[in-house]
Formats: sequence, C-alpha cells, structure tokens
Amino acid sequence: MKDIEIIFNNKVGELALMGETLGKHKISLEGGGVFEKDGLSVAHFLVEEADRAKQVLEEEGIIVTKINEVIIQKLRQDVPGQLGSFCRELASANVNILVQYSDHSNQLIVVPDNYEKALKVSDEWMKTWWSHEDYVI
Repeated sequence: MKDIEIIFNNKVGELALMGETLGKHKISLEGGGVFEKDGLSVAHFLVEEADRAKQVLEEEGIIVTKINEVIIQKLRQDVPGQLGSFCRELASANVNILVQYSDHSNQLIVVPDNYEKALKVSDEWMKTWWSHEDYVI
C-alpha cells in the first residue's frame, strides 16, 4: 500500500470525479481524507496500485503530486494514549510525521519523512505492544 497526494481546486464535483475515475479502473481507496486551505484541497489516499492510480487520475486532469511510502500501524484500542506513545517513539527517533490518517480497518497510516527509521520504530512498537497471536496485518 502507498499514499497518493492529490491537489484539487476546491470546487463542486472534484472529489466525485476522482472517485469515479478510480472506480472505473477498479482501483479501491483503503483510507484517506481531504482538507481545504486557501481555495485548494489537499487529499491523501491509501491505495494498493499507486502508480496506476496516478496514471488514470492524471489522464483525467487530476494532479497527483506525490506517491509516498507509508507505515501501517495497528494501535491497541483498549489502551488510551497509543497515538501519543507511538508518535513520541517516532519523535524520539527524529522521525517527522508528514501525514497521518486511518484506513478502513482502523489502522494508523503515517507518511514519515524517513521511511526506514519509521519502519524500525514501528517494528519495535509491534513487539512491545502486541504478542504474535494478537495481531495479523
């Protein structure tokens, strides 16, 4: 899975066109969101086929500015403070979070500035908070 970053003009029908275009090409969105600032909308969506998604969207005139590697992290919903603790571990490793959202399976999606470092933190986090039989990703 990868994150695609899209820039929209903030006008009626832009998100509909994006969703219809991906649907027509059998590309599913697995999570994400759209945020407006100063007349533009920035979207981040989790997709399995990021390069193909970029290609079909750009054929429709939709601007895909980046394809990002992501950390997919399962947090313990029964333990308050998991988001803060996980983000603190990333910060302690000097990893900046560029984008954060959830997927459709209630997993944390993080686009870090240093994917390799973030992956190591994530792997250690899983060992600390989950036993092997507790999780399947």
